[in-house]
Amino acid sequence: MRIVLDAMGSDNYPVPDVAGAVMAAREWGDEIVIVGREEAIRQELAEHDTNGLKLEIIHASEVVEMNDEPAWAAREKRDSSMHVGMNLVRDGKADAYVTAGNTGGVLAVATLHTLRRIPGVQRPAMAGIFPMPAGEVVVLDVGANADCKPEYLLQFAVMGAIYAHNVLERKEPRVALLSNGEEPHKGSTLVKEAYDLLERSSLNFVGNLEAKEVVTSQADVVVADGFSGNIFMKTLEATAKMLTALIRDEIRAGPVTSLGGLLARPAFKRVGKQLDPAEVGGLPLLGVNGVVIKAHGRSDARAIKNAIRQARKAVQSEIIAAIRDGLAKE
Repeated sequence: MRIVLDAMGSDNYPVPDVAGAVMAAREWGDEIVIVGREEAIRQELAEHDTNGLKLEIIHASEVVEMNDEPAWAAREKRDSSMHVGMNLVRDGKADAYVTAGNTGGVLAVATLHTLRRIPGVQRPAMAGIFPMPAGEVVVLDVGANADCKPEYLLQFAVMGAIYAHNVLERKEPRVALLSNGEEPHKGSTLVKEAYDLLERSSLNFVGNLEAKEVVTSQADVVVADGFSGNIFMKTLEATAKMLTALIRDEIRAGPVTSLGGLLARPAFKRVGKQLDPAEVGGLPLLGVNGVVIKAHGRSDARAIKNAIRQARKAVQSEIIAAIRDGLAKE
């Protein structure tokens, strides 16, 4: 594969971005195209052993910063690493684009200036991939669209089900609607109207799902507006971090618990790895006409490498063609 990595995306660019690209190139042997300010990228690459790796640098003079207003940056910074990188995917010169940059900027550049939307898509959606004990769960939208219409949620459900089927290999993905109760009459006006649309669709719709049931994997795909989905995602991540810190502090509180913690360290490491967002790496932006993976701004090198892994999986599953075909049939 030929995957574009935005070197100017993370909060600490280009250090973790370049390091993650090197790790990915070494692990999978793909060609990684690193886009951004060439001099800064070369200085950082000099800190790594790149012998035998397929790495290419393409210069982009501008950066969409985290504090930039997305629409303005997308319109005015035409030589940004986002524009240059996504144009490579649009022109068929690369298979996927990965960035830890400004989320609004990613959405604006992708939909308005480079890749555009897949025909028929009303709003692209950011899909969160959550590793649960009973299997990964796709939640969308988790931040691209704060205000939604019922038909948007239906499209999110279709795209999420296709992703779960093609990438996560779920035979008949169970689709649920995030609500404050299981009953069909529960929820906001948006949720109630979306429920009717989903119930009449060809999807394997299993009804409403409360947030507490998402973590038990009672559905493979959970649909929400971007406002509710983003709150769910951030609450889940913060809770996992808080519990990890509390357990660590209690184990260290005394000699007996410290000894027990030492014995249980392998189990804690396995749990910690499962709860670590860096293991997922990045979130797919579904609905644009190309594979785009958005990593967190605080990503380290391992998170960047795993975001590239998410891009590889999406390309391998031919997710763009599958969404295009699936929406045409629905």
